[in-house]
Parts: sequence; structure tokens; C-alpha cells
Amino acid sequence: MDEKPEVTKLEDSRGSVYFTIFWSKLAKCEKYHIIKAVPSDAGIYELYSKDLKGKLNLFYFGKSWYGGLRNELRARTDPEIETDPKRREVLSKYDCYFRYSLLGNNDDMTDILFFFAQTYFPGSPIYKPSGRYENVYVKEESSDKIVTI
Repeated sequence: MDEKPEVTKLEDSRGSVYFTIFWSKLAKCEKYHIIKAVPSDAGIYELYSKDLKGKLNLFYFGKSWYGGLRNELRARTDPEIETDPKRREVLSKYDCYFRYSLLGNNDDMTDILFFFAQTYFPGSPIYKPSGRYENVYVKEESSDKIVTI
């Protein structure tokens, strides 16, 4: 599978939306790689740390609207730039990786991140839905075979 890292969307007449996320290949959080390979387009991303047993652990997900994914990933993956103390500690202690998907609609990003927040942290107020849909469904496609939902 060498799909372009982007999100597709299907709406039905009953008020549901179905997103399919085609993720980029997982890559090590390395500033020169990010600068060279990540586009400055809007989208969503996930950050993983690799623990001492070699297991990947999702530790952050987010979106980039203004400024693009390149700038956002640079800020979120460099322990010298990251402002959140917990994320900075993870970035300093472990090998970390990222993946992204392009998406040019801020409301769609909000709905997907709401779905992630409710899946990973049920009841969490981290993200609120856009309010456009009754139900939001998300499917992930990853050539690395990493599916978190």
C-alpha cells in the first residue's frame, strides 16, 4: 500500500460521516528529516515513543491548520522547542516517531480528533466535535500496519 497520506470522507443521509485516514510511513522524529520530507500543508498527526522493550506507544495527537504540518511537527518533536513539560520529557528520554495525514478542512480535523480523544480518553474534554454530524466513524490505513483504533 503506497497511498498518499490523506483523509477521505463519506457522508450519509442519516447524519453520519465516515473518515478513512491514510497515514504516512512512520518516521523518526529528526528535525532535518521533518524539514526535508514533511509538507507545509494542513493535516493531523500522531507522535509515538518507543519504550525499552521496543513497543511503540502513542503519546500525542494533534492537528495543524495555520503554519502547516512541517512547522507543527518541528515544534512538537524537538525537546528544546516543545513547551509541554511531559512531552518534552518523553522526547528527551525515548526514541520518538511521527506519522501524518493531509487534511484541508479544519472542522473535519476537529471531528477526527474528537473521535480519537473519545477512543483513547473516554469522556475527555480535550476536543469537542464540530456538531455537524450525529455519528463520526474513523478507519485507519497504514502501510506500517500500525492501527491504533
